[in-house]
Amino acid sequence: MGQTQEHHGWLYNQLFTNWKKFEIIYVSVLVALQIIVYLIVPDSIIGMISGVAGTLCLVYGMKGRKITFIFGIVQCLAMTYIAWISHAYGSFAMDIFYVISQPIGWYMWGHDEATKRFSPKVRRWIFLGAFVAWAIGWWVLAMVHGQLPYFDSINFVVSFIAQLLYIMKYQENWSLWIIVNGANIIYWGILAVQTMMGTNHIGSLGASLSQIALQFALLFNSLYATKVWASGEADNEGGAGKDGDK
Repeated sequence: MGQTQEHHGWLYNQLFTNWKKFEIIYVSVLVALQIIVYLIVPDSIIGMISGVAGTLCLVYGMKGRKITFIFGIVQCLAMTYIAWISHAYGSFAMDIFYVISQPIGWYMWGHDEATKRFSPKVRRWIFLGAFVAWAIGWWVLAMVHGQLPYFDSINFVVSFIAQLLYIMKYQENWSLWIIVNGANIIYWGILAVQTMMGTNHIGSLGASLSQIALQFALLFNSLYATKVWASGEADNEGGAGKDGDK
């Protein structure tokens, strides 16, 4: 395997090597889901781009590969626009941070391939801090009249903590992303229903539906990534294509 991969460049190895059959099937299904949603409600090409790039970003992140941050840049720029037109101010603020964090993550993942894990005591403090930060974010977003601030606050603060842990390769990031993804399914689902009922004219139905599909994809990926990172598989994947010894 190592001799074969030596003949391929970094990009090829990052994209195509060391995939399990199950992973190929599920990433294909998740990307196809984004395209199907767009074909059903084709009013937001940006939403579809955000969904596809976001799915690929987290799947490659699950495998511990640096190319995740290239797809992350595309997804975050598209999502920043969607959040702005939807008045999802917490998401908008976080997407700006996501854009900034992509090159930082690229740099940090290039210097430390191994995933890390907190002690149980530190882990409890992190989750408690995330809860307190969510409550404060809820209050702030309510003050600026953001939509559904109790859900949007999860994007505003819990996502911030999760992204920091992600770029530092702490396994606990996936537990927080599971919370974020679940909340986002409800958040964008409510906005989609309001749009269909004509009670909300902010944003678009296609953009909301694409985000629902994306969040379902990311939730599934977060659950699977929890297993992969805990098993140490991501440590072995992280340097794919770097030195040809995989």
